[in-house]
Amino acid sequence: MMPELGHFALVLALMVALLPQSLMPLIGAARGNARWVAMARVAALVQLALVLIAYLCLTLAFVRDDFSVELAVRHSNLDLPLPYKFAAVWGNHEGSILLWALILAGWTAAVALRSRQLPPELTARVIAVMGLISVGVLAFTLFTSNPFTRRFPPASDGHDLNPLLQDPGMIFHPPLLYMGYVGFSVAFAFAAAALISGRLDSTWARWSRPWTTAAWMFLTLGIALGSAWAYYELGWGGWWFWDPVENASFLPWLVGTALIHSLAVTEKRGSFKMWTVLLAILAFTLSLTGTFLVRSGVITSVHAFATDPARGVAILVFLCLVTGVSLALFAWRGPRVREGGSFDLVSRESFLLVNNVVLVVAAAVVLLGTVYPLVLDALDLGKISVGPAYFNTVLLPLLTPALLLMGVASLARWRRSPVAELALRLRWALAASLALAAGAMLAVGSARPQLAVYLFLAAWVVTSSLAAVAGHLRGSAVTRWVDRLSAQTGSWYGMLLAHLGVAVFAIGVTLVSHLETEQELRMEVGATAQVGRHAFTLERVDNVDGPNYAALRARFEVRSEDGPPVEILAEKRLYRASETSMTEVGLRRGLLRDLYISLGEPLDGGRAWSVRIYVKPFVNWIWIGCVLMALGGLVALGDRRYRLHVRRREAPVGAAEGVAT
Repeated sequence: MMPELGHFALVLALMVALLPQSLMPLIGAARGNARWVAMARVAALVQLALVLIAYLCLTLAFVRDDFSVELAVRHSNLDLPLPYKFAAVWGNHEGSILLWALILAGWTAAVALRSRQLPPELTARVIAVMGLISVGVLAFTLFTSNPFTRRFPPASDGHDLNPLLQDPGMIFHPPLLYMGYVGFSVAFAFAAAALISGRLDSTWARWSRPWTTAAWMFLTLGIALGSAWAYYELGWGGWWFWDPVENASFLPWLVGTALIHSLAVTEKRGSFKMWTVLLAILAFTLSLTGTFLVRSGVITSVHAFATDPARGVAILVFLCLVTGVSLALFAWRGPRVREGGSFDLVSRESFLLVNNVVLVVAAAVVLLGTVYPLVLDALDLGKISVGPAYFNTVLLPLLTPALLLMGVASLARWRRSPVAELALRLRWALAASLALAAGAMLAVGSARPQLAVYLFLAAWVVTSSLAAVAGHLRGSAVTRWVDRLSAQTGSWYGMLLAHLGVAVFAIGVTLVSHLETEQELRMEVGATAQVGRHAFTLERVDNVDGPNYAALRARFEVRSEDGPPVEILAEKRLYRASETSMTEVGLRRGLLRDLYISLGEPLDGGRAWSVRIYVKPFVNWIWIGCVLMALGGLVALGDRRYRLHVRRREAPVGAAEGVAT
């Protein structure tokens, strides 16, 4: 009866989300009914409990091999290792939507528990908006994607989880990605609540800023883990292919990055209020767009879950409804909002504004390249493919100014930054950046202009951040440096760490793109191939058995000029249940370079093998940079200002639209 219990819990969760969590608190906030307003917090916790019960019931069906549940039959089997049975719960369309609903309920409950210092009416509206989103997700789950559908008679065994997903990275990647996707619903809900109430002051930006930072942090980690998984699992040696589903996660990240910067300006100076609200709407809308792309069947991708157009139509209707209502609210309240403090052309606000424009334009470019081929196909106007060449050609010139502005903005003053003073601050960073870039070019032994430009930009981000630290210490005795640094906020340190992560990421991307080596070879056992400064010898190929697959395992010995010989294992697997052949790459990781071997098909009746070998310098700096960015977000979350008590106050529409003090 566990599947029926899970289904019943979802029905109850839908009812709770619709009435006591959404409609009644909204009416109560409008009419001043304190009892109905207070109902929102309790309903949010009840909804989380009900969705969690449903999710646990589905998990038990997979763990216990309950093949009377259709989903378990299609995505699991008796031989599937236990960790992958947990991953199989969300490794499909229906289970992933249930995970989406669970994470949304979790974010809502977190807001309910962590917002006791906020005005009750605002909290009720925020929870109610998130409840209405839950209504859409739960209704979609129950009516189009029921994960508890029974199969009669039960099957004796299941099919299998997609072998591509039978990887440790897939245990963590989807939850992290969804935490980011769904987390932007909190910023969206705060913006919608502010629009409903008319209180578009600077204070709501402070309330929503830590939630936005947390969502951005999770999304950064999710994208990074997905990129790392594609790198070692798909066997083609790349870390990003501009796949439509990859782009679907990159879009809200770009807009979310702009939103974080815009929230900082709104909180600090009372400016960019309309920018901030619009970015909050766009970030969550693009998260829903990603959900549509993955589950509508309009694209073919290793990341896509569904091929049912009817489900895609339902998601599209929900997306249009959320976007339409929120933009209507924006159009209604927008003209009544007064912007805060003014600022000069040369100021931190100006540089952040330009940076936000660049990020939004970059998101538009990615969206156009992702959706345009789909629109042409849907209108029967032909099929085209928009690949890496388009994105690299268009995006690189756009993102280059963003790196420059990143350094300038961190050194500029709020409101007004005298040009002479700013130039004085920048000159040392500029000189150090040129010297570091020149030294790096000599070290790698290359004179490519593009390589020099991006190494300079990475160095520029680092040196300008160091110059910002030096600026805070200038004029104080060495004995006072600790006091000066400890007086800085967590947000400031988080910014520096995130910017450092961007620089490390840029170095990794630049060096691996320009200096990697690749060879596709025919190798017999005992043969040696020289790739760069490394000699690869195929020692033998063995038959091995895994828990649910049989494999041919190739053993390579690699001798390098700069170290002892190492052994690398690469496999060609055949999964028994699905009879799917998969390549497991051999990988020797290092801080300065990776040795990467992909075993292809046997040649000449098994006497030789097709082998692809890569030497990829600094590729791991890409993911180290992403982790540093996410750590920057974590440090910013520790800012003590977000733990201070916020005075409860209410104001009529339009009365609190000035600069908060």
